[in-house]
Amino acid sequence: MTDVLRYTAFTTDPAGGNRAGVVLDASGLSDERMAAIAAEVGYSETAFLTPGPAEAADGTDQAGGTDAVDAVDAGRTFTARYFSPAAEVPFCGHATVATAVALAERLGSGDFLLHTRPGRVPVAVTEEDGVLKATLSSVEPHVREVADADVAEALAALRWSAGELDPALPARIAFAGAHHLVLAAATRARLADLDYDFDRLRALMERLDLTTVQLVQRESPAVFHVRDPFPVGGVVEDAATGAAAAAFGAYARELGLAAAPARLTLHQGHDMGSPSLLEVELRAGDPRVHVTGAAVSL
Repeated sequence: MTDVLRYTAFTTDPAGGNRAGVVLDASGLSDERMAAIAAEVGYSETAFLTPGPAEAADGTDQAGGTDAVDAVDAGRTFTARYFSPAAEVPFCGHATVATAVALAERLGSGDFLLHTRPGRVPVAVTEEDGVLKATLSSVEPHVREVADADVAEALAALRWSAGELDPALPARIAFAGAHHLVLAAATRARLADLDYDFDRLRALMERLDLTTVQLVQRESPAVFHVRDPFPVGGVVEDAATGAAAAAFGAYARELGLAAAPARLTLHQGHDMGSPSLLEVELRAGDPRVHVTGAAVSL
């Protein structure tokens, strides 16, 4: 029987955060079996690890590249795959944080390296006052414009009007391991009232290859409230979305909302009764986005 660990990420309270399954040794598990386990666990994502990097048919490292992360000890290097109850996703931030904390509890704090479908994701785990916190460093992000017709369709699926958007934060598709459509609500009340057409939004997301829709509301220049519908994963909403937080960091830098070095605080899950705290850091001269959060076992 496969041993599935259960954690909640981006919180120190077992009642908060976003739950993730973690399989520390998925050696020998087929894609079908991993998908079935994720569906059985029922969390928005379950991470599956195998030791070392994935290899292509020619025996080379699929992730490619040579940089400082090569210095991570081989025993702390893994291939990671992520499955929602409905499908495999390219990258998942909260499951990465949960995985890193689970590894640190067994191997000790320090640096880990995860080989994911989009590329290499270094994760550093530190202990602060008895709490383990993980900082993931995204693959190199990018941001692109989105067609007006696609924004209109997203708004129709969300049952929002264009007048309820914040004109200072235009819609974009941001990537830091997975694609997310960023839409900004003008008010906290608009963000809090989420009642969308699940099938209609899922169809749009599948067409645009989106993992979530990142709904944001700006409280202050460095503090944002966020929500993430996730119908393509068979989940109405994520309580904490590290991949979207990384993508939002790239969005904030691209639009000039934050200039490195900068730290942003994202509050998520409060409207679901599962408060989560995500810390986003932009570092000078570093194209990656760094996302930090705690995680605790359940």
